[in-house]
Amino acid sequence: MNHMKTERVSRVMAELEALCPGGQLLICDPWSILYLTGFYAQMYERFSGVLLRPDNQPVVFMNELYPIDPFDDAELVIFNDTDDVTSLLAVHIDTSRPLGVDATMRAGFLLPLQERGVAASYVLASRALSRTRAHKDEVERDLMRAASAANDEVMAELPALLHDGVEERAVADRLLGIYRAHGCEGFSFDPIVSFGANAADPHHEPDATRLERGQVVLFDIGGRRQNYCSDMTRTFFWGEPDEESRRIYDVVRRANEAAEALVRPGVRFCDVDRCARRIIEDAGYGPFFTHRLGHSIGLEDHEPGDVSSANTDLIEPGMTFSIEPGIYLPGRTGVRIEDLVLVTEDGVEVLNHYSKEPCKLGL
Repeated sequence: MNHMKTERVSRVMAELEALCPGGQLLICDPWSILYLTGFYAQMYERFSGVLLRPDNQPVVFMNELYPIDPFDDAELVIFNDTDDVTSLLAVHIDTSRPLGVDATMRAGFLLPLQERGVAASYVLASRALSRTRAHKDEVERDLMRAASAANDEVMAELPALLHDGVEERAVADRLLGIYRAHGCEGFSFDPIVSFGANAADPHHEPDATRLERGQVVLFDIGGRRQNYCSDMTRTFFWGEPDEESRRIYDVVRRANEAAEALVRPGVRFCDVDRCARRIIEDAGYGPFFTHRLGHSIGLEDHEPGDVSSANTDLIEPGMTFSIEPGIYLPGRTGVRIEDLVLVTEDGVEVLNHYSKEPCKLGL
């Protein structure tokens, strides 16, 4: 017998009430469904959903192709590919209340509901979910710690894969087995392995580039462990680096550590971004830091919310996000250093412990 995560449901409904008083919420995002029910299925073109209603049990809608046990505290509606989803939903949606939907809901399911008038009005209510999921509970905090601990262990194995002439993609191809050996189901995103000038592309895809002496080696990697994601970047030197690569490494590291030291409840996200960006600008590399400082993370590698100049929200306990300043010199070299942080009740916990000391390999 399944059961809903009742405390999480209550938090979502409280957020919904602030956003849409008296509203009901239809959730289609598979990760949010997992968050509330413990059940995950990637439905592709098929419908699945959870309907949350004030003063009523949740309703879980699931295609019969995806076996799921009944719930002891929610109604389970099983349907097949030939059933009319709109009619199934209409039975349970209160026509007198507004209906909140998440950004994942396909137009092919939403528009028929609107045409049929199954709710009093319609509201984009993703914020009710993203606000709730942003505040990790104690179980989630431990899962985030465990995922990052595994990522530290994976990173420690990567230098041994390097040698003169090795291809980026040959290194990347080894990573899945390493993650699984450390208790991960797989990647949280496709790994980035960049040699030399390729490190100047923040989202470089590993290719046939071969490692040469004097180049930087950038690893941006993450795994999924018990459904929670890790994400970390470290930059190494293969042999003796040139003076500029050495200099920008020092600048990026100082920016990373200063920003992490600023994180605590009540600080604005934009001020953390500004802290790191100012260090890079003062060193003369401002135009070469080309992205926001960080992104939120949890069940997904990139979740709503970020550490950027545009985000004036206050940091709150339980939030987890990346701190990843970088300097990218096109056609030459690049450095990025990234950790995940967990906001505590009175400060911050850096989840990654792999060293950020400059490391020269292959000597």
